[in-house]
Amino acid sequence: MSRRAASETTTTASAPASATAERPRRSGLARTLRVVLPSLLILGWLAAAGVGGPYFGKIGEVSSNDQSDYLPASADATRVAELQGEFLGADEIPAILVFQREGGLEAGDEEFIAEVLEEMAELPSVGELSPAIPSDDGEAVEVFVPIDAEGELKESVGEVRELIAEAPDGLTAAVTGPAGFSADLVAAFAGIDGLLLIVALGAVFVILLLVYRSPLLPVLVLGTSVFALAAAILVVWWLAKAGVVQINGQVQGILFILVIGAATDYSLLYVSRFREALREHADRWDATKAAVKGSIEPILASGGTVIAGLLCLLFSDLNSNKALGPVGSLGIVFAMLGALTLLPALLFATNRAAFWPFRPKVGTQESESRLWAGVGRLVSRRPRTVWIASTLVLLVAALGVTQLKADGVAQSDLILSESQARDGQELLGEHFPGGSGSPAVIVGSEDELTELADAALALDGVESVVAVSDNSPNGTMPVGTDAEPFPFPTLVALEPTVVDGQVMLQATLADAADSDAAQQTVRELREAIKDVDPDAIVGGVTATAVDTNDTSIHDRNLIIPIILVVIFLILMLLLRSIVAPLLLIGTVIVSFAAALGVSALVFNGFFGFPGADPAVPLYAFVFLVALGVDYNIFLMTRVREESAAIGTRPGIIKGLVVTGGVITSAGIVLAATFAALGVIPILFLAQIAFIVAFGVLVDTIIVRSLLVPAAAYDIGRAIWWPSKLARAEQLPR
Repeated sequence: MSRRAASETTTTASAPASATAERPRRSGLARTLRVVLPSLLILGWLAAAGVGGPYFGKIGEVSSNDQSDYLPASADATRVAELQGEFLGADEIPAILVFQREGGLEAGDEEFIAEVLEEMAELPSVGELSPAIPSDDGEAVEVFVPIDAEGELKESVGEVRELIAEAPDGLTAAVTGPAGFSADLVAAFAGIDGLLLIVALGAVFVILLLVYRSPLLPVLVLGTSVFALAAAILVVWWLAKAGVVQINGQVQGILFILVIGAATDYSLLYVSRFREALREHADRWDATKAAVKGSIEPILASGGTVIAGLLCLLFSDLNSNKALGPVGSLGIVFAMLGALTLLPALLFATNRAAFWPFRPKVGTQESESRLWAGVGRLVSRRPRTVWIASTLVLLVAALGVTQLKADGVAQSDLILSESQARDGQELLGEHFPGGSGSPAVIVGSEDELTELADAALALDGVESVVAVSDNSPNGTMPVGTDAEPFPFPTLVALEPTVVDGQVMLQATLADAADSDAAQQTVRELREAIKDVDPDAIVGGVTATAVDTNDTSIHDRNLIIPIILVVIFLILMLLLRSIVAPLLLIGTVIVSFAAALGVSALVFNGFFGFPGADPAVPLYAFVFLVALGVDYNIFLMTRVREESAAIGTRPGIIKGLVVTGGVITSAGIVLAATFAALGVIPILFLAQIAFIVAFGVLVDTIIVRSLLVPAAAYDIGRAIWWPSKLARAEQLPR
């Protein structure tokens, strides 16, 4: 019997009669609380999951993948997009039909095209079609098809594609343009609601099964993660419905993975503490209280760090970045709540049976891992060699950052799977000006109409310019000094549409709208028209890409330093030290650079990716720094706890050995969870999946296991400066 137990027995035996008389009432209340509280927690989470579960398949209802919706309000492209409805009189997204036959179109082709256009004009989601425009070489025809932006874009484009699916042999037909690419993007995100979750949960379940060798425990942990995600989705759905937050496929996928990964990580930490507590306490209630007490600080600190990092995205000018901040933070909140309320209740209910067939027994010690004991000996014997060697390995890997191409990619490269819009864009580029159907849109003064057109036409990258017109059969009219009128069969007095003294011009670019050449043309166009009308602005598909990339680069340069400062302050408050947070922040930065460097080499040399969105390094930084610090928090909070009892250097080794298994398991789980993003055929998500998964493994295996404990061991007690623990002279250094 332990001294504490013996003392409690003696105290009880010698207690006065009055205390003994009161004991049954307190014991009865305690027994009731032990039954009622876990039951209420489980029932409450069941209710939340029951209500939130159906929203898994409904989140697409409040999601948008229109790139212009996520630009800052001040961007020229955003302002032009807002004005287009006033000039065009309808909220429509252009699609482009392209038909092509090598050697020239045949009579049967022309009949088929005429029949298709006649049927297409009857579709309720399709606006007024343009005439069929033949190419100069006679091998292709293009038709502009306005699609109602208020309807289901994927379904509307699907209807158009069904009509051209029965094209005669040898005639190639495709739907491309902004509407076609948007529909393909929505289709690529379609696996988020099902495939992504199945892959992520399946990978995590297998890992947990191998780690714990228990059939029930993985179910409890994954159940906690899924319930947390269901509750998070329920809240996010209604906030998005009310317009408080924005959702797109990118944010949606990251939310799913973030909640599953974080909730599982926090759950693993609690499971580890609960298993320790079951070896010390015969009573499950006492074990639960001890486990909650031991895990609440690191879980709240870790979750708070991730939330702080995500909320730093609110400083972003890019609305898509702002959207992830609050949405991701809500997900982390529910991940913490699940790990600190639902999982303790489930483990209290199942008790030791959760660990069957390896039930922890009271009075026994956790068998020490030979692996982590060996790592501890290595760190204690050669700390300086270990941390210097680890740092050099990471710095060498970081050299690959110089090969990272993160200045934006063409819209046609965003989708990694088959894309009819991409194929159609290639056909257009072969037979028509590359920018057909996706013009640069100029809004300027009515008095400078001709001068604006001439300034645009003076650029090599601009093929033609027309003005939006109400009374033109084509809805546009040629403009410019040398413009020739359309050959209409009857005389029509063409007048441009004027809104508040402004006119709208459409400039067809010589290069594909999503190409680097087109973006350069738009930059030159903006400079050229400013000389004519300082208030003139340029929008359109290409301008949207330009503004998105420029804003994303600005956000990246602004937000990364803010995140570092915020996380440093959190670590100072948590560890009550300055030296330890500096060490942790420094190691995470080196780890991030190494992950980014290796990823750049893999993207260029193995996958052959064309480049990366400027937001990729920012998102990777947010996740790797915040989540990387998570594992260091798990380690250093335990090290601080042990250091207060046995001294800093012994505490470092004990903390490393005790947490080695659980943190490594958590890292592998998180890496597998993020890797699941790779099943969604979107370039951005595939790159984030690789960088974060690889970075988490680097952080778990090298940084947390070797670099941090070795550097801390080498520094010794001064690691806690200026807290009292740094001056605890009665304990070993």
